[in-house]
Amino acid sequence: MTDKEQLDQLVEKYNTLKSEIGKVIVGQHEAVDSLLLSVFTGGHCLLLGVPGLAKTLMVNTLSKALGLTFSRIQFTPDLMPSDITGSEILDESRQFRFIKGPVFAGIVLADEINRTPPKTQAALLEAMQEKSVTVSGKSYALPAPFFVLATQNPIEQEGTYPLPEAQLDRFMFNVRLDYPSFQEEVDIVKQTTVDQTAEVQTVLSADEIMAVQHSIRRMPVADNVVEYAVRLVGATRPAVGGNKYISWGAGPRASQYLIMGAKSFAAMHGKYSPDIEDVRAVAHNVLRHRIVRNYYAEAEGISTDQIIDSLLASGDKML
Repeated sequence: MTDKEQLDQLVEKYNTLKSEIGKVIVGQHEAVDSLLLSVFTGGHCLLLGVPGLAKTLMVNTLSKALGLTFSRIQFTPDLMPSDITGSEILDESRQFRFIKGPVFAGIVLADEINRTPPKTQAALLEAMQEKSVTVSGKSYALPAPFFVLATQNPIEQEGTYPLPEAQLDRFMFNVRLDYPSFQEEVDIVKQTTVDQTAEVQTVLSADEIMAVQHSIRRMPVADNVVEYAVRLVGATRPAVGGNKYISWGAGPRASQYLIMGAKSFAAMHGKYSPDIEDVRAVAHNVLRHRIVRNYYAEAEGISTDQIIDSLLASGDKML
């Protein structure tokens, strides 16, 4: 199958995926789109939202629609790295045998990832970047495709450990989930208070997902689109952009993810090459967790999203 045929099919598969996920998840269309974008580009995603917005259910439903194995890790203060990666045990024949941990799955849900100490958080670093884990000097490959979808509660900070910038940078997207609208909440209550469970059909297999990923990577990108993405990321850096509300800006990985996200966004909407509007469409999710606000921003109540809005509004100067 050619890349063009693969991308043509992707639009149909994307709509079918949305329909299957919509059987269980009411609303949250932007969040679902962002999850699918990260899947089609092979990136990881951080979901930020208050309790009760179906973050866990959304990820579980996504794994069913994609036909991938699903593993949920509840992060707690006493969680150890071996509880994630696995460990070696001495079996009956007096030989050491490696028992795989829950990270060996197609989709790993790191639930409330900020509730565990940095030592345990770091256990995911190698898995997210290298797609492998090392135990007792031996490296074990993770299944392909492999995604980490982590959740974080933004309002309850007592007993939490903020994610280090190095780990935050491993996530392609930082997606914020909003409260449902009145009608959506009515539909949620009606759907979840009856003795009936929706059956989610598998739309894509693991091999098909990887084929889509390769086709998206091979999509051509015009030089002016790449240059726009790099200039946008550069504008987040105080020494370049001169924004008085930013202490630290985004690194080169942000530029890479802007282009990859734009490619995936374009492909999902029937285009064979991304343009600047596709870059702008994914900018908030890519940059949100890579910009560190300074004292002036906090004192004036300027949010990271407002900073990104101002950078995009001044984007005409970068064209």
